[in-house]
Amino acid sequence: MTGKEPVLKVVRAAFERERRINLHHDRITMAYRNGDLTLEGEVETIAAKKRAMELAITVPGVDAIIDRLHVVPAVRAGDGAILDAVCTALIQEPALANCAIRVRSKGRVRTIRETDLKPAGAIEVSVNDGVVLLDDRVTNLVQKRLAGVLAWWVPGSRDVVNGMEVDPPEEDRDDLVVEAVRIVLEKDPFIQADQIHVSARNDVVTLSGVVRTDTEKRMAEHDAWYVFGVDGVVNELDVRP
Repeated sequence: MTGKEPVLKVVRAAFERERRINLHHDRITMAYRNGDLTLEGEVETIAAKKRAMELAITVPGVDAIIDRLHVVPAVRAGDGAILDAVCTALIQEPALANCAIRVRSKGRVRTIRETDLKPAGAIEVSVNDGVVLLDDRVTNLVQKRLAGVLAWWVPGSRDVVNGMEVDPPEEDRDDLVVEAVRIVLEKDPFIQADQIHVSARNDVVTLSGVVRTDTEKRMAEHDAWYVFGVDGVVNELDVRP
């Protein structure tokens, strides 16, 4: 497929067929040039953002995605407040106790927590227009995923760019995805995680079991979508008040 208009038409048609994307509410603008597709705007959910990316890259003629899609936050907050809240969440998380926490702001980096624990990691946090950037390194994939979700949970966060390396390198597996999703569900105070079964195959997570409300079912799905590397969520949870 060649030409700007045919590519954009196919992408838009794919978005219209996807139930997690509502083009009446999700404000997505697109630009295409030389194989690069830019997606920009705000969508209602993390699922809409991830599905838009997945669908767009499969369209013939699209070689790369320039991601400028953000999620509408539940509340609006300034970058300083978001930065403080993300750092607090990282510091309070026991699974990240071996990570130094650093803040990048106005071109300067300052350390707000050092660590003597080994193996040691370091998480550098910055925020720009509600977009949280996590940089530097952690010691395993579960840490990387957990830190990303904690940043997503902060009020005002519109996006999380998880650029942290894993040192030493770790090959990803379905069981590591499941472990991260289970940890996230257990940490969510609004979810009864012991009633939820998690499985994963090729970066698609399936949730099954029982929850108490439709809201809890929806929140559990969102939590799974927040996990770095999850490309799809199949929500088979039953609601039993």
